[in-house]
Amino acid sequence: MNKPLLGQTVLVTGASGDIGGAIVRQLAGQGAEVIIHYSRNRGRAEHLLASIGGAGHLVCGDLGTEGGPLELWHQSMAITRHIDALVNNAGVRNEVSVEAAPAEWQRTWRREFQINFFAAADLCKEAIIHFRSNGGGRIVNMASRAGQRGYSADAMQYGASKAALINLTKSIATSFGADGITAVAIAPGWVGTEMAESFMAIHGQQAVTRDIPIGRAVALEELAELVAFVLRTSQRSLNGATLDINGGSYIR
Repeated sequence: MNKPLLGQTVLVTGASGDIGGAIVRQLAGQGAEVIIHYSRNRGRAEHLLASIGGAGHLVCGDLGTEGGPLELWHQSMAITRHIDALVNNAGVRNEVSVEAAPAEWQRTWRREFQINFFAAADLCKEAIIHFRSNGGGRIVNMASRAGQRGYSADAMQYGASKAALINLTKSIATSFGADGITAVAIAPGWVGTEMAESFMAIHGQQAVTRDIPIGRAVALEELAELVAFVLRTSQRSLNGATLDINGGSYIR
């Protein structure tokens, strides 16, 4: 069986969620050893590890704290001593109105940027240093369609944090491509997660699919396959790309 990622060790953040879990299963299926990051749901992370036959490791870390990302990287390095690729998948989306009290507004924006952007930036920094000393590596940053076309009034901080993540990816690509580091952003639209299914159950399917020409959300397997493809060592020329996967709902 073809195992294009055989021999690679990949750190995946936010791996206990639907998208992270799909990515982990796809990477493991293609031969990678996966470091499965989770923040609270150890039971789900353990189930995920069991589902891939134990071909990985569990690491707990709170990316919502200033020191959390660095601690996560150190824990991961203590387990494997070498990481070939980083997938910054962890993210949160909350809502806050412009009419909210200043303290609530600032708290929401700062927490979302901490998890969606600052944690990813800290992990990218550590990965770059490690990769430069070890012949190169891969960084995949999970952005969003929202980071390119803007977002709803009550979740502007989500779109802004994802836009920053896309820009960070481009900067890494141009600054460190010569060091053998390939950085790619992936920008999905609606993805078929449990959260999306719950949303459609309340608001109706059209609330999600009305602006998607193919009439459905991105399948988890589609997104995971794209991540795995980007991590192939043959795909260096993707460096700096932002890959849209949104069913045609946003076309540049």
